[in-house]
Amino acid sequence: MQRFFDLLFSSTAIICLLPLLIPIMVILRFTGEGEVFFRQARVGKGKVSFSLLKFATMLKNSEQIGAGTVTLKDDFRVLPVGAFLRKTKLNELPQLFNILLGDMSIIGPRPLHKKQFSFYSDEDQIIISSTMPGLSGVGSIVFRDEEKILLSSSDYDKTYRHRITPEKAKCEKWYVENKSLLLYFKLILLTLIAIIFPTVDMKKYFKNL
Repeated sequence: MQRFFDLLFSSTAIICLLPLLIPIMVILRFTGEGEVFFRQARVGKGKVSFSLLKFATMLKNSEQIGAGTVTLKDDFRVLPVGAFLRKTKLNELPQLFNILLGDMSIIGPRPLHKKQFSFYSDEDQIIISSTMPGLSGVGSIVFRDEEKILLSSSDYDKTYRHRITPEKAKCEKWYVENKSLLLYFKLILLTLIAIIFPTVDMKKYFKNL
């Protein structure tokens, strides 16, 4: 049933958002470095890698400069138009096509870069990758201020590994263990709340974590 709603919602969203998606693609093509899409290998279900799709918001080869695979608040690698797309989360919209292709679900553990995924313990990796990764999910909602946490650190990888990863793993495992259609719809609603009201403390909705 979740796959049915994934297909229904993602295809409907793509059709309805075409008047927004097309202008964004045109603007990106003629600004910045002229790149429209950014593709990055992410770890999916069963630890199988897939190409995650986003609108291009950063300099080319940004993974080789600055903070690497980690993006910070006010990161110098983010292009002017990209900053707006990232703030509004519009840069994530191309992942609707990943959902249509069956790489992702609307709700699930956030698919990570191989390096960041390796920070999970072997046991956590098995549990988290046992289900389809998501456009949004418990970890994404609770840690939507991840960039601010990293900004206060001088060692981004160390902070991500020892401070963020254990808590994010707890969130993602909780989702896998409590996965249901009701939770699916609840998390879609909470995602919308987080986007519309970015200052709301979303952790209060997950007191049992």
